Amino acid sequence: MGKRKIFSALAVILGTICANGADACTGITLKSKDNGVVTARTIEWGESEMENLYTIVPRGYIQQSMLPGGDTGGMTFSSMYGYVGLAVVQPGWVMDGMNEAGLSAGLFYFPGYGEYPEYNPENKARTISDFQLVSWILSRFSTVDQVRNAIQNIDVVSIDPRASTAHWRVTEPSGKQIIIEFVDGRPQVYESELGVLTNSPEYPWQLKNLNNYVNLIPGTAGPVKMGPITLRAFGAGSGFLGLPGDFTPPSRFVRAAFLQTYSVQQDTSYDSVLQAFHILNNFDVPLGTEFPVGQVPVNMPSATQWTIATDMHDRIVYYHTMYNRTLRSIDMNKIDFANIPFQSHPLDTTKRETVIPVQINRTAQ
Repeated sequence: MGKRKIFSALAVILGTICANGADACTGITLKSKDNGVVTARTIEWGESEMENLYTIVPRGYIQQSMLPGGDTGGMTFSSMYGYVGLAVVQPGWVMDGMNEAGLSAGLFYFPGYGEYPEYNPENKARTISDFQLVSWILSRFSTVDQVRNAIQNIDVVSIDPRASTAHWRVTEPSGKQIIIEFVDGRPQVYESELGVLTNSPEYPWQLKNLNNYVNLIPGTAGPVKMGPITLRAFGAGSGFLGLPGDFTPPSRFVRAAFLQTYSVQQDTSYDSVLQAFHILNNFDVPLGTEFPVGQVPVNMPSATQWTIATDMHDRIVYYHTMYNRTLRSIDMNKIDFANIPFQSHPLDTTKRETVIPVQINRTAQ
């Protein structure tokens, strides 16, 4: 894809995100009894169908960042670690993935609250575009502390001034996780003990907002005596009555925090992968709910274009898409990152749901 076409595609996507807020990514983290850690998230984009790809990057692969205006010439970096990532528009724009050391990283939109440092052409050798930061993290680091230190020595910029800013989640196999946000041009790094991330406002505010839901409890509330009568719940789960169900980032953060925290801890990391997809079903955005009636710009199966889970214990990446909810996996243990060539492929080979007909035994009694 040529430079002008790439920049045009990004301008359309990020410019519209900034204008309409059509992004709604939700991320969770699960820990299994075998000490496995699984990060999982959705990626939403309701304006149009993105070019959704998976990318395999070998050790030693060299990348160069784009700069504001779409020019190349930014930071050049070589992969110390091979990695697998799910990307949009073009292979280098990895939104989420994992490297062979088990480090996971993901980009989440952060409109209206972040501020990158002002671009200085004299610092272009240390400047990287926000859409390439995940690739840089996965290619260079194996721990969150390494990322925390290195992020202080680079400049992150957007290549289009109309675009929203982003923030990032980085997780290592031990379960240690950080959130990176740029505020007033400086990186702010937060410990993420909860393991949940959505979009705006800033991460510390999202944690404080959880205090508004201190009344919520798992299970069924009551019964409660009210004078001569007894109040009883209409059904199971009434302890969560008041859990927000809309698609705004604060509501999704609260909902994800409670569903993740009170879901049953699984025995293995594979079981946690399956659990993560079940939890994230609650965050699928039906196409049309983000726009006024009659103003939906495109017809496609869902605004949730894909969902990914990274098993850092077994080094396997799983995903499904809006076209096919059958789970697909990329086993990194079977990839020779020293010799495999760089490659990128569509997430869906055919854009069609896998439907398995039930075989009827016509002779059964």
